[in-house]
Amino acid sequence: MGNTVSCCVSPGGSPKVSRARRQQERLEEYRVDPDLSEPDTGPYLQHISDREVPDDLALESNPSDHPRASTIFLSKSQTDVRDKRKSNHINHVSPGQLTKKYSSCSTIFIDDSTVSQPNLKSTIKCVTLAIYYHIKNRDSNRSLDIFDEKMHPLSREEVPDDYSRNDPEHKHIYRFVRTLFSAAQLTAECAIVTLVYLERLLTYAEIDICPCNWKRIVLGAILLASKVWDDQAVWNVDYCQILKDITVEDMNEMERHFLELLQFNINVPASVYAKYYFDLRSLADDNNMNFPLEPLSKERAQRLEAISRLCEDKYKDLGKAAMRRSFSADNLVGIRRSHAVLS
Repeated sequence: MGNTVSCCVSPGGSPKVSRARRQQERLEEYRVDPDLSEPDTGPYLQHISDREVPDDLALESNPSDHPRASTIFLSKSQTDVRDKRKSNHINHVSPGQLTKKYSSCSTIFIDDSTVSQPNLKSTIKCVTLAIYYHIKNRDSNRSLDIFDEKMHPLSREEVPDDYSRNDPEHKHIYRFVRTLFSAAQLTAECAIVTLVYLERLLTYAEIDICPCNWKRIVLGAILLASKVWDDQAVWNVDYCQILKDITVEDMNEMERHFLELLQFNINVPASVYAKYYFDLRSLADDNNMNFPLEPLSKERAQRLEAISRLCEDKYKDLGKAAMRRSFSADNLVGIRRSHAVLS
């Protein structure tokens, strides 16, 4: 009686065994046939966002959504950069690298542009240069009527008949964007988000930015970026004060079409923003349009140190706010916070 090894117990009579068998039968009911399922997917269904677009296709077609995908403007500029370097090599022309300032043991050259606080003038130059390469090296002339300047002119001046055949120069694009940013008092971060929305529009709507539509596409991207990024956004009627001959109804209709073509996806992850910032710096370096460098003085070093301390205090406050949240019993022991190293 006391020997459990020699005791004859029916498997069906044990409650633990019967419970395990019921769980096994329940799992058998929900098990997916391996012949019908995709390889290595297991018995669980994929999330709908993973099934709609494969990862490889998404990375290739949506660079404004995925940080690992290369930006479109940088790839379009490489053809001109290679031709320029080849021409300089054949003609024995210096690419201008000798005039570039380099840091030494006694002098450190830095610029005032960072990811969180880009230089406004240099950023606008880089963004407009990216738009210039988009127009110059476009694949075709696919467009939509809402962005056509002939159908929806931005001024009372008559649009020339060859408006769709002459590519604008970089200085023309820069003057147009700089006027909007100066009048609306927009920030450099807004310029980077503008470029993200522009490339997202070209990808989602499957259109090209060309001489007939570049002004309205850029205006729509700036309008949307200023509303998403800035806390005190510029109203549509304010842009009508900058562009005297455009109506509020036209601005509202263009904004609505822009959002619909973006599928209302106005989110810009921090990783995507950082990718566009550094690709813009690469574009500037390839075109000898370097950010202004200045020697690191004592005053600038103190200012950078003050900014670092301000950021450190900010993250400390965020950490304290997170610590005030409720913890489970597992997290009450061994709570550690690491100090951030700000360089």
